Amino acid sequence: MVKLRSGAKNTLGLLCYNIGMDLNLPVESLKGVGPKTAEVLKKYGIRTVRDFFYNLPRDYENFEAPTSISEIRPGKVVIRGRIDKITTRRARKRNLSVTEGVISDATGSIKVVWFNQSYRVRQFVPEKEYYFTGSYELKNGRYSLMSPSAALVSDVDFQSGLNPVYVAHGSLKSHDFQRLIGLSRDKFALIPDLLPTVKAGTRKDALFFAHFPNSMKSAGGARDYLAYEELFELILAAKLNKRENEKLRAAPIQFKLDYIKDFLAKLPFELTKAQKRAAWEIFQDIEKETPMNRLLQGDVGSGKTMVAAMASFMAVLSGKQVALLAPTAILATQHYEKLKQLLEPFKITVALLTGATKDKKNLKENILNGKISFVVGTHALLTDDTEFSDLGLVIIDEQHRFGVEQRQKLALKSPKGLAPHLLSMTATPIPRSLQLTVFGDLDVSILDELPKGRKPIKTEIIREIDLKERLYPKILETVAAKNQVYWVCRAIDDDPRTETISVKKRSEKLKALFPKLKISFLHGRMKQNEKDEIMEQFAKGLIDVLVSTTVIEVGVDVPNASLMIIEDAENYGLAQIHQLRGRVGRGSTASFCYLLTSGDRRPSRRLLELEKSADGFYLAEVDLKLRGPGEIYGALQHGALDLRIASLSDTKLISRARKDVNVFLQDSENMLKYKELMQGISKYQQITTLN
Repeated sequence: MVKLRSGAKNTLGLLCYNIGMDLNLPVESLKGVGPKTAEVLKKYGIRTVRDFFYNLPRDYENFEAPTSISEIRPGKVVIRGRIDKITTRRARKRNLSVTEGVISDATGSIKVVWFNQSYRVRQFVPEKEYYFTGSYELKNGRYSLMSPSAALVSDVDFQSGLNPVYVAHGSLKSHDFQRLIGLSRDKFALIPDLLPTVKAGTRKDALFFAHFPNSMKSAGGARDYLAYEELFELILAAKLNKRENEKLRAAPIQFKLDYIKDFLAKLPFELTKAQKRAAWEIFQDIEKETPMNRLLQGDVGSGKTMVAAMASFMAVLSGKQVALLAPTAILATQHYEKLKQLLEPFKITVALLTGATKDKKNLKENILNGKISFVVGTHALLTDDTEFSDLGLVIIDEQHRFGVEQRQKLALKSPKGLAPHLLSMTATPIPRSLQLTVFGDLDVSILDELPKGRKPIKTEIIREIDLKERLYPKILETVAAKNQVYWVCRAIDDDPRTETISVKKRSEKLKALFPKLKISFLHGRMKQNEKDEIMEQFAKGLIDVLVSTTVIEVGVDVPNASLMIIEDAENYGLAQIHQLRGRVGRGSTASFCYLLTSGDRRPSRRLLELEKSADGFYLAEVDLKLRGPGEIYGALQHGALDLRIASLSDTKLISRARKDVNVFLQDSENMLKYKELMQGISKYQQITTLN
C-alpha cells in the first residue's frame, strides 16, 4: 500500500470520504473558468474537472531565501525586488518581441529580458515587490536575468514559501493556473478515491498537496502516490489487453522445416543467432489458434526485415495472405524491393500499393481474388476498397507511426470471425524496464546483434571551433571517396534568441564553402512528396551532403552514406542521437558520427556514453535514467504515454503496482465497482494494445 509521506497531513476538514464530486464534469463548471478560458484549456487537452486537477505543477520555486542583487552570481537565482523602466520592442527578425526592464532591491539593480512575452509590460506595478526566478547569464556582452517567472510577494503562501510553477498553455500562464487552482481549493475535499489499494482519502490529499504544498516533503509524498496511481493504471491496461487478445481466434500457420531450410540455403549470408531466435519465437506463435501479438525490436541494421520475410514465407505456404504496412512511400518501396528479391524465387507474388501506384483497381482486384500473396504498402492499404481473400499475417513497420485505429482497421481485413497474426517492428530500442511496464505481458523478440561484416560506427565528440580543421576536410574526403554525408540541425528557421544555426542557414554556409558539392536540405514542414523526392535523390547518390532536421531519424536505407554530423548534440536525447547515428554504417565502408558541441564545457554524460557505446539497448537504459520515459516512449508513440510523474526506472514502485494489479484482477467485481478507474485506463489500453 502506498501512503503519503508524514509531511502530507490531512488539513482539508472533516468532510466524509464517501462524498464525491463528478470529475467528468466539463472544465467550465469550475469557478473562474469562462467560455474563453475553457476554449484555451480544451485546446491543450484539459476538458474535464479531472484533467484540470491533474494538470500538476512542473516545479516549485522556493522563496524562503532569495538572493540579494549585490550577491548575484551566474546561474539559476530567485530575487525579491521591484521592476520599472519596462518596455517592449520588435526585434530585427520578424515574429519576435523583446521586453526589457530593470529589477532593483536595496542592494542594486540588474537588467531583465523576456522574449515574446509582451504582456509583461502590463503585469507589473512599479511600487509592488515580486519574486523573480530565472537564469542570470551573459548575453550579448552583458549579464541579464533571462525570461524569469514572476510572483507577487503578497500572493505567496508563506506557510511553505513554495510557489508552484505550471506549464503555460497558450494565453494561460503559470500565474493564471495558480489563480484558477486557488478558486477551486475547497473542491479538493470532494475528490473521490480512485484505487482500491490505498487508504481512504489518499487521492484527494495527494492532489491537494501537489498544488498547495506546505513543505517539499508534502509535495514529494503527494507525487509518490500519484506516480503509483499512474503505474497502476498503465499496468492494468496492459494486462487487460493481454486478456482480450487471448479471447480472439486466428488461423494457425504451419511451420515447414524443409521449406525454411531451402529458403535459408539461397541466402548469400548467414542469419545471426538473434535472428534465428526471433524467427523461431514467431514460428511457434503463428502455429497457435490464438493470434500472435509480438513486437520485434532491433537496433538499426539488425535484420528485422529478414525475420519478417521468413514469417511471411511460412504464411504464404499455408495459403494465407500477408500485408506489410510502412509509414512512408519510400520506406514501403524499399521493403517491397527487398522482399521481392527474397520471395519471388519461390514464386511468391509481392505487390506494392501506395498513393502513387498506377492501376490500383486491377491491383486491388488481384488482392481480393488471392492472386497476390503479399502486399507492401502505406496508408493506401487501409482504404475500405482494399480487401483481402484470406489475410493471415499483418506486419507493421515502425508501429509507433500508426494510430491504434489504423492498426485495427488493417487487422479487421482478415476473414470474418478470425484475427490475423500481428507482428509489429520498431528500430527504437526499448529499455527492458519499459517493456515490462508499458507492454505488460506482450511478447517481445529482440535482435541484439548486428549481421556479420557490419563495421562499427566510430563516434567522436567535436567542438564547433574545430569545424574548419576537423570536419570540413572530412566532408571533402568522404565525398571524394564517392560516399555521402548527413548534417543534422535542430531548427528549420533562424531564432535570434539562440545561437542555433538553422537547416537553411547551414545549407547556405556549406554551399558557399563547397561550391562544387551537391548540397540540399530537408525538414518536416516540406510536403511529403517533396521530402520523398529529396530522399530518393539522396538514395540514388545525386546529393553529396543532405542538411536536415531529425525528420531523417526514421528513413530509408542509404548504404552509401558514411558520415553523420549532429549539430548542437547536447540538446538531443541519447536514444534520438543513437537513431540518427544509425542512418550511416549500412554499407561496407567505415562510417563516422561527429557530435558537434559549442562552448568549452565538459561534454555531458549522454554524449560520453554515445562516444563509447553503440549498443542501443544499453543506451536506452541510460537514457531512461537520465531523462525519464518521455524521450524514449515519445519516439515510440508520439508522446501518447504522457506520464505526468511516474518514472519507469522506479523498479520498486513498478513491482508494487504490478503486485496490486494482480490482486485487483482476482476479483471480477472490481471492474464494475471502480468505474472511474476503468474509464481512465482506456487511453492506456489504446497505447499498449497492438491488435
